[in-house]
Amino acid sequence: MSVEATLTPKTGADAQRRRLESWKEIAAYLGRDVTTVRRWEKREGLPVHRLHHSKLGSVYAYTVELDAWRSERAPAAATDAPDAPPVSEVVRRGVHGRRTAALATLALALAAGVTWIVRDRTTIQPASASGEIRSLAVLPLQNFSGNPDQDYLSDGMTEALIARLSTIRALRVISRTTAMQFKGTRKSVPAIGKELNVDAVIEGSVLRSGDKIRISVQLIRADTDEHLWSGTYDREVQDVLALQSDVTYGIARHIEVAVTGTPRGSPVAPRTVAPNVYEAYLKGRFALHKNNRAGLAEALRHFQDAVDADGTFAPAYAGLAATYAELGLVFYGEPPSETRPKTVVAARKALELDPELAEARALLANALQKDWHWAEAEAEYRKAIELSPSDATAHSGLADWLLCQGRTEEALASARRAQELDPQEFDSTQVGWILFQAHRYDEAIRELRTSLTIEPKDPMALWFLGYALIGAERFDEAIAPLESAASLSDRSSAVLGVLVHAYVGAGRRAEALRLIDELHRRRKAGYVPPAAFLNAYLGLGDREEAFAWMERAAEERSNIMQFLKVHPFFDPLRGDPRFAVFLRRANFQ
Repeated sequence: MSVEATLTPKTGADAQRRRLESWKEIAAYLGRDVTTVRRWEKREGLPVHRLHHSKLGSVYAYTVELDAWRSERAPAAATDAPDAPPVSEVVRRGVHGRRTAALATLALALAAGVTWIVRDRTTIQPASASGEIRSLAVLPLQNFSGNPDQDYLSDGMTEALIARLSTIRALRVISRTTAMQFKGTRKSVPAIGKELNVDAVIEGSVLRSGDKIRISVQLIRADTDEHLWSGTYDREVQDVLALQSDVTYGIARHIEVAVTGTPRGSPVAPRTVAPNVYEAYLKGRFALHKNNRAGLAEALRHFQDAVDADGTFAPAYAGLAATYAELGLVFYGEPPSETRPKTVVAARKALELDPELAEARALLANALQKDWHWAEAEAEYRKAIELSPSDATAHSGLADWLLCQGRTEEALASARRAQELDPQEFDSTQVGWILFQAHRYDEAIRELRTSLTIEPKDPMALWFLGYALIGAERFDEAIAPLESAASLSDRSSAVLGVLVHAYVGAGRRAEALRLIDELHRRRKAGYVPPAAFLNAYLGLGDREEAFAWMERAAEERSNIMQFLKVHPFFDPLRGDPRFAVFLRRANFQ
């Protein structure tokens, strides 16, 4: 394998004379950030020259010297051909091994019919040389192209690498949502490591230059800022989607060697997918993470484009399932009777094509749970966690499942695990919700208020705080957070239903009745979740209306019905024989 870089400028006399006049130019030439290049000068003898004058010291470097340093840094390719992967790799102070079988799920994109050579320069230092690595964060890869429209490529690369690393059983990997908060950060690696409580971080960049593209990645010990491993991959722009898969595939194997000392499994040939299919998929993921209705509509279009172009690409079906699942949440107001069957169909199709796709299993489990298929849902959650132990979403979903069964302590443990893996996405909000359902109102209020100190405008946390304050019969206090949640969620019908409950408890019955009138007017114009009326009439103490709306909620498998066994608002109905019928209908023992 060649150890040269395809982005290296002209060879011959012109290249020999080329001089780079700043740290920025040197970093761009080497495909790294300035911090890394400075570190290389101090620790690895990178040939950088200085001019000292009255005001400042200038740096410069010759490309020919940089190329020579780079060649010396990467020794000749290893000779253990029988065990070497199809694309040879250069390794120093490390161990060659076989690709792990699990990498097949990560190799998402090789451009069909394209002939290529990856130029991969890597160095590895075994983890044992500087302490164990048991936890890791992948920082958002920097988009060095200068074009913000290319962010979906660098973000997609980041997400794919996180997904693969999450399958390494001995490693705790910080999930995407938390990692992405460091996009563009100026914090140091030790500061980030301390904040996330991880042993190491991965940082890197995507650089486009003319018709070529380079992806560079490095593994750094968090507490010492020590460089453990690096890899650079170059390719033509027309092959950029295949490059994404190659980088993820190769780096993940190296990380596993560095973390565990021994890679597992045998080489598995990755499937191929057309670049336009993978591009549509990446754009769908980018839109999905916008967390608003417009983003969900955009994501749906892109994922549908991907499956229309290639009906065998499993990740695109998982993307469809994720989008339909989001649309079925009460804040977006789509009827679950319409969105949930689509979630199930898309998730099952994804698993038919790729049974090891953990995301699809967690999405299927969530839909099955809300449809009261409890045993199958639990099995899917646990299989998702087995496939991807660091998947925070799967742990969070299992926490909800355990809560529905009344297994509060196990639910809290699973929620805490999700919080540990993705503290940005899974803060104290879910823990507060579980404590509310367990009738532990004071603890729930403390957790939710802690969450709101970090994100004071989180409508979900405000909504749940309203629930907990009502449970504690602190009705006056519940009104303010519920009114804020309504304002932040475009007056979500689900929030208004709980606000009715608070108004009644606080003696403001006239305002409560006005809200119920508003809900009925909305229902004439469009969909309103039955749970909104159910909560409202429970607050009014109207048992007959409450049972009538519970019937409508059961007919559409409304999200609230999964909590029949534990929800404190249902306590006034538990002695009625009709409530026992609903429990049996929901397959509760």
